[in-house]
Amino acid sequence: MKALKLTLSLAVASLWYRRRTLSLVCLTLTLSVTLLLGIQYLRTEVRSAFTSTINGTDLIVGARSGQLNLLLYTVFHIGNATNNIRWSTYQDLKQDSRINWLIPISLGDSYKGFRVVATNDQFSQRFRYGDNQALELNEGAWFGDLFDVVLGAGVARQLDHQVGDRIVLSHGGGSTSFSNHDQLPFRVSGVLSATGTPVDQAVYISLEAMEAIHVGWQSGVAIPGRTLTGDQARAKDFTPDAITAVFVGLEQPIMTFRVQRELNQYQPEPLSAILPGVALSELWRIMGQFERALLGISVFVVLTSLVGLITVLMTLQAQRQREIAILRATGASPALIAGLYICESLALALTACGAAVLIGAGTIASLSSWILESYGIAISLRPLTDQEWLLLGAVPVAALIASLVPAIGTGRASRLRGF
Repeated sequence: MKALKLTLSLAVASLWYRRRTLSLVCLTLTLSVTLLLGIQYLRTEVRSAFTSTINGTDLIVGARSGQLNLLLYTVFHIGNATNNIRWSTYQDLKQDSRINWLIPISLGDSYKGFRVVATNDQFSQRFRYGDNQALELNEGAWFGDLFDVVLGAGVARQLDHQVGDRIVLSHGGGSTSFSNHDQLPFRVSGVLSATGTPVDQAVYISLEAMEAIHVGWQSGVAIPGRTLTGDQARAKDFTPDAITAVFVGLEQPIMTFRVQRELNQYQPEPLSAILPGVALSELWRIMGQFERALLGISVFVVLTSLVGLITVLMTLQAQRQREIAILRATGASPALIAGLYICESLALALTACGAAVLIGAGTIASLSSWILESYGIAISLRPLTDQEWLLLGAVPVAALIASLVPAIGTGRASRLRGF
């Protein structure tokens, strides 16, 4: 115990004496650990947000297709549907006593590259994301008029739109369209709060509005004299002939696989029913190589910093020959000298780890709202996971191993001198 106290006191004195040089080493190591921990934290948060892009929906039903394709065009608004499903099929699903709710969606149009999603009031009431969070309006209200439109947070931010603005939708889902619905402009009635999901990158109208703007259109072209004015459209009732897909919520989730099997064997028309959670996990496995590459880069950065720590310690070792000689002459054992190096390295590593945690927590707490609003990435402050603690704990262990290099070198030098 006495030797340990002596070693610690000598380590503290040595660290303080070399505080300027070692503070730069500690800063470098802190930034490296912050990068390592930050990338791992970001990987975990992005994966959590990705897998909870849609929550509480038991099934997604669309025309016969692969599950990834169906997931991509319904949830992520990427790609196009292979076909539509009949409105009568939607009505049949509404009659199924096992189904609690349905959210119909129709795709096909766009606004300046953003996908237009036609739906009904069930979307605002039933759609969930993240930790079972409901959609909220940042300003305005949902559809009050046939030609009201609600913008996702990302659309409103990037195009600088506010409630009351007038916009004209384009025919087709491409980023560029030469066919616009000029005669029937929409008014922005609301803007959604940021969710960090694809909801932020879409434009929402009613199913009836989607039907109204396509009256008099054939093969993607408006026929002169057959389109409607706004007043004419408001005087009519519109029922879709077909929709793109349906989000399904069941009364009893235990029935999910049975209902899925029956829908996949639906006789009136070919359907595909997928479990969104399973499809999201499969998609993430495909994308997982990129996140592993990021982690590998951050580990390499930390290893580089540890090599720098070894270099500094060995450089200091050469400058400390007189100090070591005095310590050996006063009775200090090689073990005490080695312990001195180990304590110094551990102190630097632990300080760097503690500082990295504080810097990371402060950054997340102060910038999480700005990151969500500006980049649509939801990052929340939470306790570290077991894997993150393991990575953090590996840094002092690596520093301990690194300190053995100058410690062993000092021991050999002492034996050669006959101490």
